[in-house]
Amino acid sequence: MIDDEKKKKKSAFRVKEKVAKASFALLATFSVLVVFIIIGYLLYASIPAFSKAGFFNFIFGTEWSAQKEVFGIWRMIVGTFVLTACTIPLGGTFAIFTAVWLVFYCPRKIKKIFTQVINLLAGIPSIVYGLFGYKFLMPILVDIFHPNSAGFGLLACTIILSVMILPTITSVTKNSLESVPSQYYEGALSLGCSRNQAVWRVMLPAAKKGILSAIILGIGRAVGETMAVQMIVGNGAGYPWGAFVPFTTLTSNIVENWGYAAPPEQSALIADGFILLLIVLMLNLSLLAFKKNDGGKFFAKKFRGDKAGNGQEDMQKTYRRRGSAQNVLCILSWIVSMFTAAILIFIIVFVFVNGLPHVSFDFLFGESSNAHATLAPAFVSTIMLIVLALAIALPFGVGAAIYLNEYAKLGSIFVKTIRLFVDTLAGIPSIIFGLFGMVFFVQAMNMGYSLVAGSFTLALIILPTIIRSTEQSLSEVPDSMREASYALGAGKLRTVFVVVLPRSLSGIITAVILSVGRIVGESAALIFTVGSSCTFIPQSYADSAASLSVLVWKFMSNGLQVNEAYATASVLIIFVLMLNLLVSAIEWGAARKNRREKGQVKNNEKRFFKTESRYRSI
Repeated sequence: MIDDEKKKKKSAFRVKEKVAKASFALLATFSVLVVFIIIGYLLYASIPAFSKAGFFNFIFGTEWSAQKEVFGIWRMIVGTFVLTACTIPLGGTFAIFTAVWLVFYCPRKIKKIFTQVINLLAGIPSIVYGLFGYKFLMPILVDIFHPNSAGFGLLACTIILSVMILPTITSVTKNSLESVPSQYYEGALSLGCSRNQAVWRVMLPAAKKGILSAIILGIGRAVGETMAVQMIVGNGAGYPWGAFVPFTTLTSNIVENWGYAAPPEQSALIADGFILLLIVLMLNLSLLAFKKNDGGKFFAKKFRGDKAGNGQEDMQKTYRRRGSAQNVLCILSWIVSMFTAAILIFIIVFVFVNGLPHVSFDFLFGESSNAHATLAPAFVSTIMLIVLALAIALPFGVGAAIYLNEYAKLGSIFVKTIRLFVDTLAGIPSIIFGLFGMVFFVQAMNMGYSLVAGSFTLALIILPTIIRSTEQSLSEVPDSMREASYALGAGKLRTVFVVVLPRSLSGIITAVILSVGRIVGESAALIFTVGSSCTFIPQSYADSAASLSVLVWKFMSNGLQVNEAYATASVLIIFVLMLNLLVSAIEWGAARKNRREKGQVKNNEKRFFKTESRYRSI
């Protein structure tokens, strides 16, 4: 009887473990399913436009007329690529110089502060950049160049978009430079290079794959940016063959025309979004190809003596004599980095100066009406969106991360596929999520413009962030803790929930905070799924309501509530700053805890060796 009971317990234990593994595997495959559903459903919704105009006529057609029901997006494609081609050299160059300065030249005392500056630059909602460009940059450009237009066009868009992609490229480039082995730097110095030569001629070329990946990510961000571009591009019918010629991009075309579009034009706009999705997917595949390419030489040039066979001493003199270009690059990195910090400070100061005087208790929490709009409905709707989106995304994200880190076999095709689709989901622009949410949740599932439709859409947007951050946190738990748990008789599932997850709690909290920041700053996806009603406080998730970011766009769109737009933007920046400080505090606490635990381990080892030496002496 006892043996039968043990067999039953073992059998039940094995079944429990298998069910848990299968459940986590299903959660991990959800991201794959989401990508296929987004692609398939947008393609299905685009078929009427493609069938009526013809696929190639739709792409290469130059006329967009709702009255004639003639739709071609070639102007938008050209506008998107020209804007991206102008943005990447400017923003990418500034980002690379900033990353090099941050890694090699930044004083230790201000390195953490400057890193926070870059993070804050990345966290500012795009609608705030659009507000800054529309109200400050464009009037300055008009005063300087005196164009015929109001400042709309390529120049203003290039400047704003360059600032927006700068933190993305800087962060990835910084990580790539820090991952280059220190022996490269030390070897360059031993061969006679100066410090600047070692940085610019060895370390920077050694990180070239990471830099190319960063640039591709920047291109994806530039191609998919919506709200800031829509506010300052002009949405004209021409091509961007001048600095102040209003033109249209793929994203701005969708936002500009959706509100009053009839069903034929809506189908064409969805087809516009589908073409944009294909472009982004091709960029993601290019990024994957760069990651897979492990070959190539790291060094740009080999260090050799001169033809006469002089020794290392002469070679040192040669390198020092020829190092003036690297010295200039070092100075430029200081100038560019200080200019980057100044840009961020100026944007924040500009918004605060124009917005904080209009922030009052009544504006924040007063009763809202048609004649007197306040932020109370936006606060309530934003909190409701955060709660439901996290409730949906957290179980899927944490479960997928558990499978990828705890159950999956290293290097398996299944794991590589899941990670590929997670990266693909992370690279899809928010405007595509908005279109998908509109045609799937709002229309197909009859949710209408509502907070529940927006929450489901936001859950898809933040899912990759939760998966990545949680998986990284799980991977940092020492294997010795898992082995100790197994040695005490615990199974895989119990080890995960009792040992691994509690140790990864700080990383999961960080993922939640980052997701909250993404939700608060999101606007394009919510305009298509939740709407922009800002009059009354929502009573349920079936109601339509504007979030804080959408409210900035609504205040700006009518042109009569600019002060309210500044005030709302100020509140958004303060909220983003608080989230960044909270993330930094959590990371600092986790690092301090790890140092303390390492110190305890070392002390225990010292005590053990002392005790062992005493026994040996006896």
